Amino acid sequence: MTNLTPIDVESKIITLRNQQVILDCDVAELYGVETKRINEAVSNNPEKFPEGYVFELDKHEIDRSRSKFSTLNGQGRGHNLKI
Repeated sequence: MTNLTPIDVESKIITLRNQQVILDCDVAELYGVETKRINEAVSNNPEKFPEGYVFELDKHEIDRSRSKFSTLNGQGRGHNLKI
């Protein structure tokens, strides 16, 4: 795990569905792992994540997010939100 500062974490927080969230790709960046590793951890250990802690974006939210977050465009394989 990397040495995270509150500023590092705060810079990744966005508001979506009137909730403050951090995208899986940003969690992966903060922890220095691939995004797929974060998603595997969630899939393999659902009991460790409280109800409502994890949710998937719908197509409309994905489309809106692509235009808002430059980190999701042009970064190559594994750097785009999936449905």
